Amino acid sequence: MPYDIDSLRSLFPALQAGTVHFDGPGGTQTPRPVIDAIGDALAQPLSNRGQYSLGERNAEDIVAGARRAMADLLGADPAGIVFGRSATQLTYDLAHTLAASWGPGDEVVVTRLDHDANIRPWVQAAERVGATVRWAAFDPATGELTADDIRAVVSDRTRLVAVTAASNLIGTRPPVAEICRVAHDAGALAHVDTVHYAAHTLVDLPALGADFVVCSPYKFLGTHHGVLAARPALLETLRPDKLLPSSDAVPERFELGTLPYELLAGTRAAVDVLAGLDTSATGTRRERLAASFAALEGHEATLRAQLEKGLAALPGVTVHSRAADRTPTLLLTFAQHDTADAYRFLAARDIHAPSSHFYALEASRHLGLGDAGGLRIGLAPYNDAEDVDRLLAGLAEFLQG
Repeated sequence: MPYDIDSLRSLFPALQAGTVHFDGPGGTQTPRPVIDAIGDALAQPLSNRGQYSLGERNAEDIVAGARRAMADLLGADPAGIVFGRSATQLTYDLAHTLAASWGPGDEVVVTRLDHDANIRPWVQAAERVGATVRWAAFDPATGELTADDIRAVVSDRTRLVAVTAASNLIGTRPPVAEICRVAHDAGALAHVDTVHYAAHTLVDLPALGADFVVCSPYKFLGTHHGVLAARPALLETLRPDKLLPSSDAVPERFELGTLPYELLAGTRAAVDVLAGLDTSATGTRRERLAASFAALEGHEATLRAQLEKGLAALPGVTVHSRAADRTPTLLLTFAQHDTADAYRFLAARDIHAPSSHFYALEASRHLGLGDAGGLRIGLAPYNDAEDVDRLLAGLAEFLQG
């Protein structure tokens, strides 16, 4: 599985500034092909979508190309790809639409492990219609969320189960396919947040068994917008609020206003960059993505082992990322030091590893870290062994202070 880290890093102009980036879970740096695709989209004639003028056809081609690219990335049907301003906005819109059929006695399941974007929209939608919210907790000692944890709070009144495919705070990857089966056995829908997961593992919508997944391309080298994927037949059954003149076709009925064509062009380019991470990969784009994500997981596993070995040698460091199956994302706290101080100390040395709850507020509180959270180290495709050495050296210097 060839993984040419030096060639990959050369694609990122931002890395020339010398900063080491461990903030991938909050958003990755942008490769040159994505930057060029955005510029090219804006440089050519561009109009509202249509079939007659060159600008109309260009816009249509960009949207269709982005749908195909995201369908390849998510293992979905292009006709089931919905674009929105963010994954948060798409989840709020979907919650509003689904809740129109909920009422008192109905139940919604959310988890303590999730980012608030896959909690609050469902909680607020349920509250508005008098439905009940039931909470599934993870084990703070291990970071594990199991299907039994979900099964314990599901009933025949459950209408939806919302769960993350990977925690953006501690990296835990729950057994999503099994959790989706629990939801479906109860007659409920399953909504899966793959925002953090999709940056590290190739999403397979049918294999996950999810009814809906959401993700954010800017977490995996792309641009700032959100994507929702579902079966087109399921989307056909939903009636979202929309403008009267706007298209009632699926997936367009879920997309409010004019799409950001230049951002969609950038996202298509990002998927193509991901498909080339394994420089020997051949076949369809989906096949190249599968090989490339396997190579990426191997690369990140090597760096994670280097990082964890180095952290184990430092005094007073607690690593809260402990699940058996997890992404290369580590949450740290220190016995004698504030993580916010570590964040600032490292930033002054051009090492970016931020400290926060990162909107996984329920998870941070459940871990006993309150609203402060911890220092998060998140690997991205362009990180290398030298980056990890710089981080470990910086932490060692900070802890000696």
